[in-house]
Amino acid sequence: MNATLKPAAEISFSAARLCMGMAAAFVVLLAVLHLIRTDLDPSWRFISEYEIGNFGWLMRLAFFSLAASYAALFIAIRPQLRGFGGYAGLACLLISAAGLAIAGIFTTDPITTSPEALTTSGKLHALGGTLGFAMPFASVIVSWSLARNSAWASARRSLLWAAGLAVIGFLVSIVSLATMIPSDGKFGPDVAVGWPLRFEIATYCVWLIVTARQALKTRERN
Repeated sequence: MNATLKPAAEISFSAARLCMGMAAAFVVLLAVLHLIRTDLDPSWRFISEYEIGNFGWLMRLAFFSLAASYAALFIAIRPQLRGFGGYAGLACLLISAAGLAIAGIFTTDPITTSPEALTTSGKLHALGGTLGFAMPFASVIVSWSLARNSAWASARRSLLWAAGLAVIGFLVSIVSLATMIPSDGKFGPDVAVGWPLRFEIATYCVWLIVTARQALKTRERN
């Protein structure tokens, strides 16, 4: 790190590194859960269901790690964003972070639970998941706003393709849910929505890491 960096720049630099580390930690934790929780079929089970059982603390830690990654990126890029668009993107980042924190605090119900049998914890977890819908909007708005900043000129291509990948992940997930879930709303092995949802969250992690990495490069050049 450049020794002449001002305190505010040092904070942004450290936050960008934390963003990358926490996003990578989420990926590692989720991968570990796939290895040790062989009782959950990833082809149709939601990742939230890893919260249920003896290793639930690992999934909660994963959610908190990703929430921390969102919050760290907020800190890293906040000085670079101005205007309505920039502030809207930052707000979406915070909403997404809050949603993940809620999902980590409140354990979900099994995917096979009927609507009338949902617990309060499960409903609050679902609320956290709903707030997570702000993430694709955050990726697009933040990337577009940063790409218009002259200091980020060399990062425009990386920012826009990473945001595009996040949008693709979101659309793949939404379309799979809309087309695969039967009319009675019951999930089962024949409703293979698990992998599309995992692809979606993976694209968000890619966007976080790419954007944080570009923030580091921009700080090092300036």
